Parts: sequence; C-alpha cells; structure tokens
Amino acid sequence: MANDPETEPVGEDPAVDSLEQRIARARAEEAKRTGHDKQLMGQVQGSAMKIASTMVGYPLGGIVIGYVLDQLFGTLPWLTIILMFLAFIGACVHVVRMSNDGADGTGSSGSD
Repeated sequence: MANDPETEPVGEDPAVDSLEQRIARARAEEAKRTGHDKQLMGQVQGSAMKIASTMVGYPLGGIVIGYVLDQLFGTLPWLTIILMFLAFIGACVHVVRMSNDGADGTGSSGSD
C-alpha cells in the first residue's frame, strides 16, 4: 500500500503551469486594455459634451443678446439674426481650436 501509485502525490504538470501563466498574463492584458478603453470612452464622451454645449450655447447666447439689443434699439430682427450667425461662426472656430488643442478647451496652442 505504501507504494500504491494511486495514493502518491501527483506532481504539477509543466504544461498546466505554462497554461496557467498564459491565462494569468492574458487576463492582466485584458484588464489593462479594458481599463484603457473605459478611460478613452470617458474622454470621448467629455469632448462630445463640450462640443455639443458649445454648438448650442453660443448661438443661443447670440439670439438672446441680439433680441435684447433689438428691443432696445427697435431693430427687430436684424441684430438677433446677425448675432446668431456670428455666434455660430464663433462656436465653429472654438470647436476647431478644441480639436487642435486636444479638446482641452483652453484655446492656447503653446506657442507665444
């Protein structure tokens, strides 16, 4: 009974060890990749929100200011229309600058 092959402890198989190491490595790489993907998705969503708020907010601000000035000067609807288009152009310029500067919204290119 002492020399019974069924009762002897079985040693680790090198193939199993190698497989376990490869699985652990693959899991670590996948965790790093998915963590990076989530961070990148958050940055993309943040940039999209900045662009959307700029493209809506600037023209809306132009309309409000133009309407107030039109009421003040009695020129309705001309200043409203002009300021709306100027604000839209300003929004487009701001979005282009954000995309060129890495969407940080500062508008500075780093060259003085």
